[in-house]
Amino acid sequence: MKRLKILKKKINKKKLISNLIKGDEKAYAYIVEIHYNDLCCYASNLARDNFKSEDIVQNVIINLWQKRKKLNTEISIKNYLYRSVYNEFIDQYRKQMSISALEKKYIEGLDSFYETHDDNQIDLLINVVKNGIEQLPPKCKETFLLSKNEGLTYVEIAEHLNVSVNTVEKHMVRAFSILRKKMKKKICHILFLLSGYSPV
Repeated sequence: MKRLKILKKKINKKKLISNLIKGDEKAYAYIVEIHYNDLCCYASNLARDNFKSEDIVQNVIINLWQKRKKLNTEISIKNYLYRSVYNEFIDQYRKQMSISALEKKYIEGLDSFYETHDDNQIDLLINVVKNGIEQLPPKCKETFLLSKNEGLTYVEIAEHLNVSVNTVEKHMVRAFSILRKKMKKKICHILFLLSGYSPV
């Protein structure tokens, strides 16, 4: 612990950020090691959920590397990371609110959907959606199934596929966009039935 404190004092913060901007992986690893636990605690206080808090911090850490060239050597990296965690929490909260509203809309739609379709019709429509998923572009399909079938978070998918979280988001948006265009509006309601879909 004493050695770590001494190391913190000795390191030149401007040089550390400068090295990070240049793509120095050691500088990046040092920053992550020093701040990760504190950021998780801060995120946990905001989200009140350990899994969500780790997801938030992972996104911030990934973005730190991806956006390193936009950093200013004059900034406080600690303040930057804490502000980034807060902004990520707000973004996820807003998205979750939107998702909840969307789920409510589709659940309400499912009630009327079941009232107007018998079991055979529903099975046929589910098969149409499954075929639509099978016809998605390879990367979109893989990302979609990892999310809906495996239940992975965007960060977990990004790590699994060795891509950025932003790339995962783009694949998911594209997948849903393609499915909605291919399917009739009423068929979109049964996408929620396919969370456990597994291709045979």
